[in-house]
Amino acid sequence: MKILVTGGLGFIGSNFIIKILNEYPKYKITNIDGLLPGSNLDNLQEINKNKNYKFIKGNIQNQKLVDKLVSKNDIVINFAAESHVDRSITNPKPFIDSNIIGAYTILESVRKLKKKLIQISTDEVFGSLKKPFSANENYNLNPSSPYSSSKASAELLVNSYHITYDLHTTITRCTNNFGPRQFPEKLIPKVIMLAEKNQKIPVYGSGKNIRDWIYVDDHCDAILQVLHKGKPGESYNIAGSNEITNNSIIKNILKLMGKSSDLMKYVPDRLGHDFRYSLDSKKIVNKLKWKPAHNFEEGLENTIEWYLKNEKWWKKISRKSIGT
Repeated sequence: MKILVTGGLGFIGSNFIIKILNEYPKYKITNIDGLLPGSNLDNLQEINKNKNYKFIKGNIQNQKLVDKLVSKNDIVINFAAESHVDRSITNPKPFIDSNIIGAYTILESVRKLKKKLIQISTDEVFGSLKKPFSANENYNLNPSSPYSSSKASAELLVNSYHITYDLHTTITRCTNNFGPRQFPEKLIPKVIMLAEKNQKIPVYGSGKNIRDWIYVDDHCDAILQVLHKGKPGESYNIAGSNEITNNSIIKNILKLMGKSSDLMKYVPDRLGHDFRYSLDSKKIVNKLKWKPAHNFEEGLENTIEWYLKNEKWWKKISRKSIGT
């Protein structure tokens, strides 16, 4: 199988590429990445010499380039996205460009060349949910930030191309990922790195906002199940079933690192900060026989260990994101 991965130098995309080349050594992967914020060439340094891996520097809004790459592959898996909510509030335009126009460009190539597409989306498209409700695949989209709105818009485009042009498209939505190679602006790596340097850790508002967390390798495994077994026109929610407050996440990390919770510093809440995201993933569990292989504690220990062992990696890029 020949797979075009977009945004493969990002956190989830890079973990997916490493996993698929390890588990399916006959598959060929082409990775197009624009080296925008969140991308890091070092993420895939270990496979640069793999004969089944090829990297192309390019923007997914370049129709001519995307057409050329799509024509040489069987399926596109679109990880490429601007994904940081804070930055989308400060400047929404890059999110519109990458997440909507970029998705449109890919869809046009897929349509013209009659290829397949998996669109990687997010639980944030459903907006904030009250306990104990979890959104299933049929729940109405209700995004509340420029980021989540751009991802919801991409979903609607993908669905419309499936209905109108009978394209083989699927959509996956996942809860908060964590694990190796995550950009330092995100909560868990940011806490690990600040705690290691005994610096204050900013906590938005009361710290009681709730997210469901999934170890990135489990998310990648779910995408593989969709790749091999997913049905066209369907969407699949992927959850880790680990709903935890930001306060608890930070305190767990500090405890595992032997640090004091005094490092926590509460700061004013961000604009439009959704209180809780939650996905019902019974469909992928029942239909595609997927389930997470890692519990939260195991995944968190693995993540902390990876960052402490790869201090050179995060020091190199943290200056670009959190100023450490």
